Amino acid sequence: MAIPMTRLGGRALHSADNDDIEREYDRLRDQARLENDKAHQASKQSQEAFRAGDHDNSQKYSRESKQHYAKRDDLNQQAVDYIFRENNAPGKVDPDAIDLHGLYVEEAERILEERIRADQQRGQEHLHAIVGKGNHSTGHVQKIKPKVEQLCRELGLKYRTEENAGRIYINLQGGEPLKPGQQHGGQQPPQQHHQQPQYHGGQQQQQQHGGQQQHGGQQQQQPNEMEELVGKILPRILKKLEKACCTVM
Repeated sequence: MAIPMTRLGGRALHSADNDDIEREYDRLRDQARLENDKAHQASKQSQEAFRAGDHDNSQKYSRESKQHYAKRDDLNQQAVDYIFRENNAPGKVDPDAIDLHGLYVEEAERILEERIRADQQRGQEHLHAIVGKGNHSTGHVQKIKPKVEQLCRELGLKYRTEENAGRIYINLQGGEPLKPGQQHGGQQPPQQHHQQPQYHGGQQQQQQHGGQQQHGGQQQQQPNEMEELVGKILPRILKKLEKACCTVM
């Protein structure tokens, strides 16, 4: 017989006691477990038929097993949609909270990750995950909380257990788990203070480079003046040398 997946708490409905809702939820889960058992049984028969060389029956039982697994998944999804809709109906939880009561651990992880990513895209700063205290679990052990904490670590999000041990505060921006109403990164100086020195530094560099270019231009003008001076004096010197040579001869 298959071991059922771990569910949070003794009652799936968290915010209020409604026996009709609870019974419908339990009916869906019970049907899903029944289909899971049938799937395992058909899979076992398929393997036995295969070992016996009865390939026709092996394939037959294999198809039946897949059909039962598909029904199981469909019933579990119906149960998830049903109880999640009831626990998270408007007025039962705040807009910045999600109630994971009644979900299997794997289901809670998947739904919470989807909610986190959706809230991040909307620019939300935090989320309260209601995970339960484990009062109705075997050994009073919280089943979903460790998985939520693991998911936060994998996503690089900071979190903390709230005063109510059945709730986890998650900072969706990746920083420290800020309290509601606290501005994210409020102690950091505005970005323009980081850019301004670079801007001024750029001006100084431009002025320095500009000064070097001007000095360089003056240095380039000096050789031109020397050429002009030599051009004026050299002919006179050559004429004096010619006269001196002629006098000596």
